[in-house]
Amino acid sequence: MSPWRFVVWFGTVSLLADVVYEGARSITGPLLASLGASALVVGVVTGAGEAAALGLRLVSGPLADRTRRFWTLTIAGYALTVVSVPLLGVAGVLWAACVLVIAERVGKAVRSPAKDTLLSHATAATGRGRGFAVHEALDQVGAITGPLLVAGVLALTGNRYGPALGVLAVPGVAVLLLLFRLRARMPDPAAYEREAAAERPVPPDAADRGLPKSFWTYAAFTAATTTGFATFGLLSYHLVRQHLLSAAWVPVLYAAAMAVDAVAALATGWLYDRIGPRVLVALPVLTAAVAVLGFHDTVPIAVAGSLVWGAAMGIQESTLRATVADLVPSGRRATAYGLFAGVVGVASLAGGALIGGLYGYSIPVLVTVVVAVQALAVVLLPAAGPRRGG
Repeated sequence: MSPWRFVVWFGTVSLLADVVYEGARSITGPLLASLGASALVVGVVTGAGEAAALGLRLVSGPLADRTRRFWTLTIAGYALTVVSVPLLGVAGVLWAACVLVIAERVGKAVRSPAKDTLLSHATAATGRGRGFAVHEALDQVGAITGPLLVAGVLALTGNRYGPALGVLAVPGVAVLLLLFRLRARMPDPAAYEREAAAERPVPPDAADRGLPKSFWTYAAFTAATTTGFATFGLLSYHLVRQHLLSAAWVPVLYAAAMAVDAVAALATGWLYDRIGPRVLVALPVLTAAVAVLGFHDTVPIAVAGSLVWGAAMGIQESTLRATVADLVPSGRRATAYGLFAGVVGVASLAGGALIGGLYGYSIPVLVTVVVAVQALAVVLLPAAGPRRGG
C-alpha cells in the first residue's frame, strides 16, 4: 500500500468515527437533560469527558511507546468510542448515560497518541503538512455529517434519541472493519518512515531517545496561542446573547466553520511542506483576529470571527500535529503526542477561564489581553523550529 493510500484510508476511518462521536456530542446536553440532568451535571460530565480525552493521553502515549502496540491501542480506543455511542441511546438512566459519555472520550484518549504516531510514519513519505492536512480535511467531513445525520433522524422520529444514536452503529462497524483491513495490509507503517529516511537521511541526533528542547519550546508556543483562543461555545454565546443570531442558526454557522477548518488545514499543510514552520505564524495572527472580530456587535463581523475561528482550528488540528512528528524521533513520538495533548488541555482550560472571565468584565480588555498573549507566541515560535526531513 502506498503512503498516500494509507493516509487517505486512515482519514476515512477518522471521517466515519467523527460521524459517530460528533453526532453524539451534538445532542449530549439535551439527552442528559431529558434523563433529569441539571445544567451543573451536564457541565461536570462533559468537562470530565474532555479532561479525560486530553489528560489520559499522558498515560496512553508513553504506554504506546513502551509496548509498541500502536495498532492494538488504536483499535481499542476506536472500539470503545463506537460501542459507547449507540449504547448511550438506550441507557435509560442518568448515571449510565454519564458513564457512557465519559467512556466515549476515554476511547479518544486511548487511541490518539498511537493513531497520530501511525499516521506520522506515512506522512514522512507524503510530506508532514500535506499528509496531516488531508487526514484533517477528511475528518471534518465526518464532523459535519454526523450532527446533520442525527438532526435528520431526530426530525423523522419525533426527537427520539434512541434511533438517532442507534443509526450511528453503522458507521461505527465500518470504522472497525476498515481498521482491521488496514492493519492486515500495513502491519508496520514505520516502514514508510524507514524508506523515507534512507532516501533523505535525518540528522545524527534524530536517534536520540529524549524529547528535544525544541519540543518543549514548541509546547510553550502552543500553550501561549491556545490560552488566547476563544471557544466556539463562547463565540456562539455572544452571538445569541447580543441577538445577532438565533440559536437555530448556530449549528449552521458551526458547520460553515468546519468547512473553513478543512480548507485551512489543506492550505497550511501544503505551505508547511514548502516553507516549514514559518507558516505557523498564521495561528497566533488568526487567534488574535478571532477575539477582535468574534466579539464585535455587528452580525457580519462577528460571523466572520467564527469563520476565522474555523481556520485557526484547521491549523491546530493538522499542522501543529505534523510539526510534533518533525520535532521528535520515532521512538518517543507517542509520548510526545501524549504530553503535547496534556499541554493543550491545560492551556485550553486556562484560556476558557481567562477569556470567559474577561468577557464578563470588558471586551476591549479581553481583546487587548489576547493580542498580547499572541505576540508572546510569535516570539516563541522561531526557537521551536523543527528539524526537517522526518
